[in-house]
Amino acid sequence: MMETESLTLEHVTTLCGAGTCPTVYKTNRGTLVVQGYAVTGDQVGVDLPDGELLVEIPVGLIEQAARTVS
Repeated sequence: MMETESLTLEHVTTLCGAGTCPTVYKTNRGTLVVQGYAVTGDQVGVDLPDGELLVEIPVGLIEQAARTVS
């Protein structure tokens, strides 16, 4: 589980202008947060530990984010 420091987000990139589609954010903890489409472990046969989620996002979003944060 992540540390308990207050989490703040900074917008990195998105695939639309409205902010209601897959998006990548940079955090004050040196990590990234992704907004995407929820996928349950049961749907794909993955045993997820408590506190973890699977999120599906377009490959193009990761490519764009990598160019922005590197």
